Amino acid sequence: MATLSELLRDRAHVPEAVVDHLQRLVGSWGILSDLSFSDLLLFVPLADEGCRFLVVGQVRPTTSQTLHLEDLLGQEVGEDDRPLLSRAWGLGSVVEGEMAVASRGERARVVCIPVRYDGEVVAVMTREAPLVVGRRPGELERVYVSVFDRMARMVTAGSFPFPVDEPLSSEAPRVGDGVMTLDAAGRVEFASPNAVNAMHRLGVYRGILGASLEELGLERSPVPVALKEKVPHSEELELGDVAVFIRCIPLVDQARAVGALVLVRDVTDIRRLDRLLLGKDVAIREVHHRVKNNLQTISSLLRLQARRLPRGDARHALEEAERRVRSIAVVHEILSRDTTDEVDFNEILPSLARMAEDLSTTSSPVRVSWSGEPGEMGAQVATPLAVALNELLQNAVEHAFLGPDYLEGRRRAEVHVSFERRGDELHVEVRDNGTGLPPGFSVDETTSLGLSIVRGLVNSQLGGSIKMRVDGGTVVDMVVTVSESDRVDLAHI
Repeated sequence: MATLSELLRDRAHVPEAVVDHLQRLVGSWGILSDLSFSDLLLFVPLADEGCRFLVVGQVRPTTSQTLHLEDLLGQEVGEDDRPLLSRAWGLGSVVEGEMAVASRGERARVVCIPVRYDGEVVAVMTREAPLVVGRRPGELERVYVSVFDRMARMVTAGSFPFPVDEPLSSEAPRVGDGVMTLDAAGRVEFASPNAVNAMHRLGVYRGILGASLEELGLERSPVPVALKEKVPHSEELELGDVAVFIRCIPLVDQARAVGALVLVRDVTDIRRLDRLLLGKDVAIREVHHRVKNNLQTISSLLRLQARRLPRGDARHALEEAERRVRSIAVVHEILSRDTTDEVDFNEILPSLARMAEDLSTTSSPVRVSWSGEPGEMGAQVATPLAVALNELLQNAVEHAFLGPDYLEGRRRAEVHVSFERRGDELHVEVRDNGTGLPPGFSVDETTSLGLSIVRGLVNSQLGGSIKMRVDGGTVVDMVVTVSESDRVDLAHI
């Protein structure tokens, strides 16, 4: 389905400034639909096709049933299909009447409202609703429709949508949340039951009608700014644990603010959830911080114990265990700094490279580098991947550069890690320029503890595969699944 801007540019050839104006209208006309209890459609004339129009916008009310169940965007209509539309476009004024709705087998009331920009009619907005017979509307409905009529006149005059408007969040109030109407002095003329309830939540219990919000004790009311600047303004007011979002939309006539529509929403429960989530995030970060500290303590104990042993297999085993613990601690250190459970693996690589380079001797230093973007991944992926990479780098530093050219410094020892994301898969290549693998070597049959750990992590926890080959040195190719929902934990099958 084409977007609004695509329909306007490609099929109606509308100028860029008009496109922006119509996009602002469609971005804010949900209020109009709710106030009128009607579907709204936006039509623009097709370029060089006479009296034919293209539907470029459609919105349904949240305060009433919709008239059009089908999606009408992109449809073309002619003068025979919608004579009221053509008449409104030609006259440049509001035209009302009835039309048949074939999909419902009934007639509907239609109001065609010209949309002006810079003095020119650029589109027509239609208000369409089923005919209501034998029912008298209540005060709330009469007020809502009256406000819609005033805003429709603003659309025809070109003063709505506003040239400058604040971006709306998902928490912004809608008509169903609560409505107040104000006069030119900012005094309340009407308040819906939901609006009254919201005022009660803010401690306002005395008569609301005839008073300004400032007189009611709401000193941070957005009304004065909105009426003075003639643009919408919002404010969130708090009283203890209660929070109410207030949005004031000025009603403009001949460049003067003659009143305002105020939408109110009680967002207390949303703010309470925000505080709970914030507390949860802090608690999670604190857990990761403590895990990191505990792992670093274990790492220090292993390092102290290794120093007490003479050089040999036992000391080497403790040193390897210490480095494995440290690689896990790096992941938790990053998690303790963020509110999400995602880890940017680029932040882990420097620590892994530094640990591997520290193993090399001063006479034969090893340089570890990397390229590509491993990107962000969950902690359940980052932890085993960090341990596996640590083992591969350590294995390369300890075993790949034992020839005399490296030991005597005639050749530089290098290990390079490259990453490539392909959808849910991460391809990792660890390449060194060392002496290569011994004849007949197989990673599936090796008895090396480090490579056995890597193989187990890749196959079971990362749902991937690993291969080793010789190409000017040893090359390790790993493919791991970085999407947790797609990984297979073979250890639990």
